[in-house]
Amino acid sequence: MARSHLFASLSSATLVAATVLAATLSAAAADMKPAVLAGHAVLPAKTAATPPADAPDALKVSGKFTTRNDPARITAAPAADQPLPMDGQPVQGFSGIRALGDGTYLVLTDNGFGAKANSEDAMLMVHVVKPDFGAGTVEIVKTTFLSDPDKKVPFAIAMEGTAERYLTGADFDLEGVQPVGDLLFIGEEFGPYVIAVERETGKVVSVQETKVGDLLVQSPDHYRVSTPAAPDAKAPAFNLKRSKGYEGFAASVDGTKLYPLLEGPLFVDGAYETVNGVEALRIFEYDVATRAFTGAWWHYPLEANGNAIGDFNMIDATRGMVIERDNGEGDVELACKDGATEGCHKQPALFKRVYMIDFSGVESGGAVKKVAGIDLMAIDDPNGLARQGNRDDKTFRMPFVTIENVDKVDDTHIIVANDNNYPFSKGRSVSAEDDNEFVLLAVPEFLAAKAE
Repeated sequence: MARSHLFASLSSATLVAATVLAATLSAAAADMKPAVLAGHAVLPAKTAATPPADAPDALKVSGKFTTRNDPARITAAPAADQPLPMDGQPVQGFSGIRALGDGTYLVLTDNGFGAKANSEDAMLMVHVVKPDFGAGTVEIVKTTFLSDPDKKVPFAIAMEGTAERYLTGADFDLEGVQPVGDLLFIGEEFGPYVIAVERETGKVVSVQETKVGDLLVQSPDHYRVSTPAAPDAKAPAFNLKRSKGYEGFAASVDGTKLYPLLEGPLFVDGAYETVNGVEALRIFEYDVATRAFTGAWWHYPLEANGNAIGDFNMIDATRGMVIERDNGEGDVELACKDGATEGCHKQPALFKRVYMIDFSGVESGGAVKKVAGIDLMAIDDPNGLARQGNRDDKTFRMPFVTIENVDKVDDTHIIVANDNNYPFSKGRSVSAEDDNEFVLLAVPEFLAAKAE
């Protein structure tokens, strides 16, 4: 296997020992550290961005295809008392964050309304935002819409017949972003692909498949995968479940390498990959200079089968933060009881954490070590800073189905934010659409944690 950019090479005997040790350590419970709420800023759920002046009329109103069994909905006019369709493009659905060092953050709007089929009028975009934790508000400093005028995308896009060729959620599902020089590199979930766009214009420069050595990673939504015409027909195989492509997309601190992290395990040799009997996700290494995967990879072991990751960012040469979560939504106090199915949470949130992982001493093919964690369902709020979800016991929770943003702010603080899947997620209540919340956490012990 290829040697890692991150670490010095080891002898074969040491490699075997390190791999076994890493698998053992990662499966053990990580040391949980305290987290204290240091700031809370909220962007209202129904916040819209105005499409560019040259955008087709089809993109001036979004959310028209979210109820396909109602033909009238496709041509329905936006209504003030309904979340969709809406004038403009929803800003919400943040699925990747990067601190820019000046109090602003680069964030990525998710692919649209949850699927390729209903997101063909949802424009793909990145934003620079500025949370004001004193006022509790969030400013949209800049929005950049993605487009493919030079036809770099290797398949027909939803806006194929237009000159501007703006990209939509029917084309890609964007899940992580890293600025490197004049480019933005984006981790994508449908393929999964690595996409490079111009930082200022959003114009696509390249789209790359995930080919690591002899392994080609494909989900059912990869453009090469087709549905067979008959049961015995041949079709390209896929080895990754739908919506389990890149969800984390970290970069080395020097910007020379990217580390895409899958959301689901690969299906290899007739089984889903595991470490110590529990599903494990692959982290790949991508070289920015050569625009190619290096061949190196590692496993991120989940705490339980069926869990998923939400984001991944490196904080130094060998350590990074990963959000791991279950698929629950809403506080357990509002869980359905006694057979009820309405006005309650059917599957409340139980497991929402951020883990510190360490690659130190782990060669390609090994499992990274989980050295510490924080519980996003048990945040201390001694000063009552929560602007939503206030609790009498002076704690704060993030009971969202998808929490997909984490990055380091300074040596003692991190920022965490949810993806509100506008307008579908309802974690704070059982009826109102979730806002996008930016949460500042004081976690000095967590940020200091390293592998022994």
